[in-house]
Amino acid sequence: MIVAFSVTPLGVGEDVGEYVADAVRVVRESGLPHRTDAMFTSVEGEWDEVMDVVRRAVAAVEARAPRVSLVLKADIRPGVTDGLTSKVDTVERYLAE
Repeated sequence: MIVAFSVTPLGVGEDVGEYVADAVRVVRESGLPHRTDAMFTSVEGEWDEVMDVVRRAVAAVEARAPRVSLVLKADIRPGVTDGLTSKVDTVERYLAE
């Protein structure tokens, strides 16, 4: 499964990069395949391990912010691995035609 999620601290002002870095650090330390862009962090793995990473990422931000917003989107497709790369590769292949 691939989960794309965004954790946003609320009540801490406009500059939230430091708080978001706490969440991304949890993802990177998890050892799961992941990718971070300007809007979301995507992480790939089994249900329990991915949801545990999301839970811990939220907790990392929650430890320093009075309120946290979580946006989550999941692609649940049993048996598929390396989806973070293969899905993008498929689109790139069509664009190259």
